[in-house]
Amino acid sequence: MGVKHGREYSEIHKELTVAVGQIQDSYVFFEMEEEEWIQLPQEDKNEVMEALAEDVFYGLGTNPVITVGSGIVMHDPETHRINILIGDTELAFVTLV
Repeated sequence: MGVKHGREYSEIHKELTVAVGQIQDSYVFFEMEEEEWIQLPQEDKNEVMEALAEDVFYGLGTNPVITVGSGIVMHDPETHRINILIGDTELAFVTLV
């Protein structure tokens, strides 16, 4: 189902892909080891990040906070944003409207 949004999903997905890619160990979400991640060609890494963004977007529809590696992705329905954080530091956000 995903979260409610007013922008085109393709734009949200593109921005969310970049945002979750800023989490250095985001590959842990898919239970990958660092060595596995390092050995992946860049094209494959891009595909993994696209899949991660999609999984997170749809997961936020039922769970407003999702752990991704050492980061947290959270849906804030009041500001219509998806926030990407590590600890108290905001790495990025994606607007939904």
